Amino acid sequence: MTTKRDDFDPKAYNPIFEWRFLAPKYWGTWLAVILSLPIALLPLKAHQWMALKLANKLAKSKKGPAHRARVNFELCFPELSFEQREQLIHKALYTAAIFILRFSLLSLRSKGWLEQQCEFVNKQNLTKHTNNGENVILLVPHSWAIDVPAIFLASQGLPVSAMAKKQKNPVSDWLMHRQRVQYGGRVYERSGGIKPFIKSVKDGYLGYYLPDQDHGAELSEFVDFFATTKATLPGLSKLAKLSRATIVPLFASIDPETGKYSLEVLPALELQSEDQADARSMNIAIETFVKPKPEQYMWILQLLYTQKDGKNFYNLFKPRYKSDWKVSSNNATNS
Repeated sequence: MTTKRDDFDPKAYNPIFEWRFLAPKYWGTWLAVILSLPIALLPLKAHQWMALKLANKLAKSKKGPAHRARVNFELCFPELSFEQREQLIHKALYTAAIFILRFSLLSLRSKGWLEQQCEFVNKQNLTKHTNNGENVILLVPHSWAIDVPAIFLASQGLPVSAMAKKQKNPVSDWLMHRQRVQYGGRVYERSGGIKPFIKSVKDGYLGYYLPDQDHGAELSEFVDFFATTKATLPGLSKLAKLSRATIVPLFASIDPETGKYSLEVLPALELQSEDQADARSMNIAIETFVKPKPEQYMWILQLLYTQKDGKNFYNLFKPRYKSDWKVSSNNATNS
């Protein structure tokens, strides 16, 4: 008889259901959840049809997600033509839509289904450390399928410890938390500091570290990121030292043609003691994952918001729609 692991930690973020969640102000959230369940159970062909419609519409927008992706692609891939970058935007939005339409399946289906849906590429790059009892922090870039590895690994007896920001909507916050820890694991609120996270890694949990968030100029190092520079959080060596952990990059993607997930693992990073070098090593890991399949990455985020000179390219590039950024329905393609 095996002893059931106790994942409860009073310092972790443990939201519970509250009766106020049923108030009229949250009925729209519940309606969206209720509708998402039967939609997720539709055949993949139906998801592909809906995703194509959504991508065709969103890719033509001159604001919101499409605009942010347009700015990011302009700065990161200047060697591509405008038309090539527009095709990438459409492909990324199509991939995102496929994932979102199927997102509820992560809770509706079983462990066995999840295992069948996940391909673990270069798994040995992780298991050679976990099998030796080493502490590990996973370096996980913001792909559309970023939540899948945490759920999958926990279902395989490798629970994850992550840090997350509490959402404004308490209903969606509670539901998302339940999904993330459905097979075990811990989530810590960022406002509580990093010490509980470090302790959980020492306790044997896989750390889940997001390397591509923008924390502002004061906390960041400006290092190369594709063809531009990005405000990147340093201190990875210090985090590894404090938690006595190995840093292992991991990237999750979804195949729109099959609906299946791929979890790809790189060899552990060789960290430096210098902040710039550490920050650059994180960005190299992101580039290695993203270059072969850029549509899998969340280019809709304000990845390049913080600039050394204080410029805001997401505002500065808006006039481009009146000059060389000619967005039209002809840019939409069939994925």
